[in-house]
Amino acid sequence: MKKLILLLVLVSFSCKEQGSEATAQSEVLTATEYKAAIAEKKVQLVDVRTPEEFEAGHIENAVNIDFFREDFKTAFTTLDKDEPIYIYCKSGNRSGKAAKILTELGFKEIYDLEGGFSNYN
Repeated sequence: MKKLILLLVLVSFSCKEQGSEATAQSEVLTATEYKAAIAEKKVQLVDVRTPEEFEAGHIENAVNIDFFREDFKTAFTTLDKDEPIYIYCKSGNRSGKAAKILTELGFKEIYDLEGGFSNYN
């Protein structure tokens, strides 16, 4: 019985420790909110579409990191995890998936463009 109580206390303490860590924030912004946010200051702006889509048109100052690259996760190692990152794709599907990956990679603030680049203009 004592072992069971000790086990429950340890599990409870372990869960509290994990829950107290800072959690990543991922937020979807409207085109208006997104434009205002990236216009205010220099930001980490990433287009996760294919290079062909990127070349056909993209948001000024965006960096292209293709969601379908084999090394997609490692391509973000040059970016600052503690600074906000703004991502977008064509319609919001790939960037939504990318936001989850960036959360797993330890990025703290992730902002996604609602409706993607198609909705931007």
